[in-house]
This record gives sequence, structure tokens and C-alpha cells, in this order.
Amino acid sequence: MADQHFDGISIRHLYKIFGPHAARHVEAVQNGMGKTELMERHGHVLGLRDINLDMPAGCIQVIMGLSGSGKSTLIRHINRLIDPTAGEVLVNGVDVVKMRPDALRDFRRQQTAMVFQKFALLPHRTVLENTVYGLDIQHLPRAKSTDIAMRWIERVGLKGFEKKYPNQLSGGMQQRVGLARALANDAPVLLMDEAYSALDPLIRVDMQSVLLDLQKEIRKTIVFITHDLDEALRLGDQIAILRDGRLIQQGSREDIVLRPADDYVANFVKEVNRGRVLRVEAVMSPWRIGAAPNGLTITADTTVEAAVRRLVTAPEGEVTVVCAQGKPLGVVTFRQLAQAMVNAQDVAEMRAPGRAVG
Repeated sequence: MADQHFDGISIRHLYKIFGPHAARHVEAVQNGMGKTELMERHGHVLGLRDINLDMPAGCIQVIMGLSGSGKSTLIRHINRLIDPTAGEVLVNGVDVVKMRPDALRDFRRQQTAMVFQKFALLPHRTVLENTVYGLDIQHLPRAKSTDIAMRWIERVGLKGFEKKYPNQLSGGMQQRVGLARALANDAPVLLMDEAYSALDPLIRVDMQSVLLDLQKEIRKTIVFITHDLDEALRLGDQIAILRDGRLIQQGSREDIVLRPADDYVANFVKEVNRGRVLRVEAVMSPWRIGAAPNGLTITADTTVEAAVRRLVTAPEGEVTVVCAQGKPLGVVTFRQLAQAMVNAQDVAEMRAPGRAVG
């Protein structure tokens, strides 16, 4: 699976209405009938309304919203645990909605893996036996599946626990088993539905770090469901915010924090520690053609908070911002960084006008 080209996930005009005659009411919803009216007049529940979403390959797409927003309903459409009332779910260019049962079964086994909130481990199987479960279903030789499973057990930090049973493990360790089981299948799409929400806060942060470290290596297309904004901002390359079955906004963490689409999103992000979210590239002024780099440099993907810590004892003046390869991209001052932490609304205004990028 890993060596196949993968284009990502595209969702087009997706509607989900729960009820015995759902298809009859799609047109009414398309013409503006809301959730309350649909329930009162027809006794049907509107789960998703006209969702259009592109999830790039190799990125972590976070889908967040409050309870009842439709986020778990949406993720279950990707592997068709739920059938849509209308719309398309394109995974690597193929519409999952149109798959026949045999093709859908193969798709679930080979193209997707899922990590659940409640771990979903088999209590009578050891850590190793849980991890090889998906490989057994694919009928891999046991020696090969054991080798693969042991490699992932070690990667998630559980080496030495392979003979333990789930009831002998902490919650965080059980979730590591679930992650190892999902990764052992080597599917290009990893679906994580509130995967960390049952964990204690410190363990949760630790598991976020595990996922981010692994993603640097595996570059899966990860769809991560959460109701926690801090988690979304830490993990997401792209973030989609749902409300009452509607997609309110999709964008980068900087888009969500700096350019909220409406008051609902603005209220979501108003208490965010912006210094931990914003990157220096969102604050810097563009590089001036012909300028000479300052001796002190900082990379563009550094968080504003980390940059402030580094520059607090630096000489006054501009600091050169560089890309990973060391090429100058812009300049930033301690004042710009500090102001971004206090008031993100002023970030756009802090950019110096009329400067050309070299």
C-alpha cells in the first residue's frame, strides 16, 4: 500500500438525513429547510448538509465541533460505515458510495484503518495478538505479520508489553495498541474518531506527540475527530469546523485563529494561546530584495511563543527568517512577535506594505 500513489479524500455535496424516508427530503433541505423544521414536519434528523471538503494526501485533517455537530457522522462516511443520503466520497479518486460489497470490503481492509475512542481491543488477545488482527484478516503468513506487528509495537513505545492483555494496561497504553494495530495494516488513510478524548490530559498530550512524531515518518492521510480546540490546533495541518451539520470553515490553524469565518468560530478561538499556534511566517515582513541577512536567524515554522523565548535576550532590530534550507524569507522583530501573542487581529496590519519578496 505504502508505495501506491494516493491523491487524498474529496467529499462533494454530502447530505445525511436520518429517518425511514430520507431521500424524499433531500430536495427540501437543499432548498433551505433547516434541522428544526425537518424534525417537526417530517420526523427526520438532519445530520449533514452539503459538505464539500478536500483532505490532501499525507496531511492531518482535523474535523472539530461540539457534540451533535456531525463530525463523527462525517468520518463514518469515509469508510462507509454510514451510507450518505446524497453526495460523493472520493478516496484516491474512487467514489466509496458506489462500491459494491466485495470492493467495499477490500477497501476497508486495505485502504483505511480506524482508531476508536474506547480502544476497541479484543480482551482475550494479547498486545501482539491485537496488533496482528488486521493482518490475520488479510491472510498474511503469521511470521510476516508478527514481524510487522512487533515493529509497530516498538514504534509506539510498547516493546516488552507484547504478551500483556488489555486489562493489564493503562488507558494510554491501550490506545497505543490501537494505534499500532491501525498502522500495522499500512493503509494510506487513518481514521481517528475522538481517539484521545477518553485519556487523562497529560496522557492525551503525550499521545498527540506520538502521533506527530510518527506522522513525520509515515505521512498518512489522517482524519482526526475532536471537540477540543487545543488538540485541533496542535495536530491539524488543516482544520474543518462543523456546526449543526454544516461546514462553517476549513483552513490552516493560522486561518482559523486569524481569520475566523463568523462569530461562532471567533468565539471558539478567542481564548486560544496564539503564541503556541501562530508560526513566525504569519507575522514576518517579506524579505527585501538586496538585503543582507542578519547574523541571527530563525526558521519560518517556529511558533511565535518559541521565537519570543529565543529572541528575548537578542539584540534589538530585525531578525532574519529562513526556510528549512536556510534561504531568507523575511524579517521579524521582537515587537512583532510579542504583539501577535497579545492581539492576533493586528497581525495582518503588522506586515510592512510594499515590500517585494526576493
